[in-house]
Amino acid sequence: MSTTRKLAAKRKLALEILVRLKRLYPDATCSLDYETPVQLLVATILSAQCTDERVNKVTPELFRRFPDAVALASADLDDIETLIRSTGFYRNKAKNIQAACRMIVSDFAGQVPKLMEDLLKLPGVARKTANVVLAHAYGINAGVTVDTHVKRLSGRLGLTTETDPVKIERDLMKLLPQPDWENWSIRLIYHGRAVCMARNPACDRCLLADLCPSADLSKITPSPTRAITFSSN
Repeated sequence: MSTTRKLAAKRKLALEILVRLKRLYPDATCSLDYETPVQLLVATILSAQCTDERVNKVTPELFRRFPDAVALASADLDDIETLIRSTGFYRNKAKNIQAACRMIVSDFAGQVPKLMEDLLKLPGVARKTANVVLAHAYGINAGVTVDTHVKRLSGRLGLTTETDPVKIERDLMKLLPQPDWENWSIRLIYHGRAVCMARNPACDRCLLADLCPSADLSKITPSPTRAITFSSN
């Protein structure tokens, strides 16, 4: 099969998966709690190697004490560390949060920038964080958010053979319409939490199993109503 035909086949597969994901998770949205773009930026930084559920337990007091970039930029670093300790890697996260907020104040008039190239200048911000902020704070689909769930499932579904998040994102951007880039990510994250776990994926109740080259067919028995349960991890 030619490269062009292979790409067309992958696009067709990706679109069918997206249609099913939208049906499965019609109300899927960012599970981090925030009120402003800077709060979303901070929450996303905190979510690295930490569950959204844990982040949402930490941020109410953090944002009560330091509600905006100016407050975070001028805060005592020890206070930030204490408030975010339970999210893990708290010293590095606190340092990046404060440094990012200082740059937001000094270079962007206290507002989180709306351009990918500007966001990537902020300490602690890579494409994953930037994509989340742009999509959910500003409604801008600048790329495909690739977290551990999107990386795992996109590979299992045969849509990429890459392991580097930037290269995975590049592959997915070729397959999906730009307006659906974040729709893909957020719904694949839901599916990764609920069904296609890292260990022991529940192929027997996966409504994508017939499309998935990695599905364990020995687990699957035909059923029109395979139940799906949700996890907040």
